[in-house]
Amino acid sequence: MKVNTSVRALAGALLFGLGVATGQLAQTSTDSPQRVEQRRADLTGAPGMEVIASVAEYKPGDSLGLHTHHGVEAAYVLQGASVQPQGKEPIVLPTGATLLNLRDVKHAGFKVVGGTSLRLFTVHIVDKGKPLYDYAQ
Repeated sequence: MKVNTSVRALAGALLFGLGVATGQLAQTSTDSPQRVEQRRADLTGAPGMEVIASVAEYKPGDSLGLHTHHGVEAAYVLQGASVQPQGKEPIVLPTGATLLNLRDVKHAGFKVVGGTSLRLFTVHIVDKGKPLYDYAQ
């Protein structure tokens, strides 16, 4: 009886661990690995919506794929840098700039070029339970 209980406990722990690992892998495939979430809360008065505050640092050579969100993203450039959209000339995102990306509008799709990292503070107001990033094909 004691062996049976130990086997069940071990099997349960293994299944739990696999579930956690699967969840982490799923989040990584629909998120930006450079994004560090700071806070998340339900949006008062708007059932099914949430607010997510994050910071992200994209180092020289890092890319941020073309993507959309299920809601609005507001970004403040904490540290400006040069970025190069695919097939275009580099542009500068200056420190202090504010960006606003509307629901389902494709944006980003650039690589950080030059010697300075791009640091952003972002606030997403999005549909709860949906992926934060939907990368364009």
